[in-house]
Amino acid sequence: MHSLRDGSPLPHVGFGTYPLRGEDGVSAMVSALEAGYRYLDTAVNYENEVEVGQALRRSGLDRSEVMLASKIPGRAHARDEAVASIEASLQALDVDRLDVALVHWPNPSQGRYVEAFEALLECRERGLVRWVGTSNYTEAHLREVLAATGESPVLNQVECHPLFPQQEMLDVHRELGILTQAWSPLGKRQAQYDAPAVAEAAARTGATPAQVILRWHLDRGVMPLPKSGTPERQRANLDVLDLHLTEVEVAAITALGRPDGRLFGGDPETHEEM
Repeated sequence: MHSLRDGSPLPHVGFGTYPLRGEDGVSAMVSALEAGYRYLDTAVNYENEVEVGQALRRSGLDRSEVMLASKIPGRAHARDEAVASIEASLQALDVDRLDVALVHWPNPSQGRYVEAFEALLECRERGLVRWVGTSNYTEAHLREVLAATGESPVLNQVECHPLFPQQEMLDVHRELGILTQAWSPLGKRQAQYDAPAVAEAAARTGATPAQVILRWHLDRGVMPLPKSGTPERQRANLDVLDLHLTEVEVAAITALGRPDGRLFGGDPETHEEM
């Protein structure tokens, strides 16, 4: 369903692990793996990398069967700190290599979002990570990275849901050969389950509104990363490959977008996380 620009396949839907922590968090992640998820998305700032590693081992799945992605925090953008952050993530997860390492936020006031990316490329050369990505980078950030390093991230994880469909960023990503991943793909507390564009597609197909939105992402070439601690919802969120939306339905859901559609003030030009 998705592939990186080197042709490597990715699952159609990944599993977001924030804010799953503790024993309940491990159990929820094991349930997700049992349901069929094969991509776990975590981050240093989620404070659950240990639990992600525990869930993988408890699932009984071979390491090669599950893709693990983590993100370095804003406080680790300097080259040495970024490398050390990846090494600490590997220790917390108890694995030898990350599949995907991302810079969590560009934090433009620090001005080190290119340096952080370069550090992750160094980690790739050392065999600590397989692919290097970014999260919340804007078009300007991505083009600076490309100019400085000669390559773009394999993926950029951004806020994307019906109220904030990110069409311009999707176009940029396609131009640069970057896969779009969506955090908060259902829209959390602003989920548009009752919007006619979603509800009518759900009624026509017999799917849930959440399934319709996840299928909308896939039809736009986006890899969504829904989080759920409920086994039934986990399975339903994964079961969207046989769901078919019309072009009119996809367009109608995209049209729900609005300029102030972000879930919070998460504009990468101003929002920063350390």
